[in-house]
Amino acid sequence: METAAFRPGRKRRFTSPEMSLVFASASGGGGCQNDGMSRRVLSTVLIVAGAIAGVTLIARRLGYNLGVNTIVRCRQGHLFTTIWIPGIKLNELDLLVARVQRCPVGNHWSLVVPVRAADLTDEERQFAREHHDVRIP
Repeated sequence: METAAFRPGRKRRFTSPEMSLVFASASGGGGCQNDGMSRRVLSTVLIVAGAIAGVTLIARRLGYNLGVNTIVRCRQGHLFTTIWIPGIKLNELDLLVARVQRCPVGNHWSLVVPVRAADLTDEERQFAREHHDVRIP
């Protein structure tokens, strides 16, 4: 049935109210069943990414140099550098502002926290740069 009312790419013109109800119910009201779920997932991902970016900006404003060569201190006082990217962890357990990970200086598992480079002496910064954690975030 190829009439002007049913050609693809054109608006449908219905001559009677009964026909418009038939076609409206057949189309399902428009959209896919998964549109709501995919929008929810997308909004959740955007909220989480925004929160991570916000935490990173706040930490940088407070003087913590988060990123590839972040200086951290374990509970025993050892200093070393590690990759500290909020939201991305493969080799440690994240506890928001601290992590449980392996200390390469003392060869033990410990709670580590980032340290402001301005709070350290030149010797402490050099020591931390010489001792790196594994290169997996």
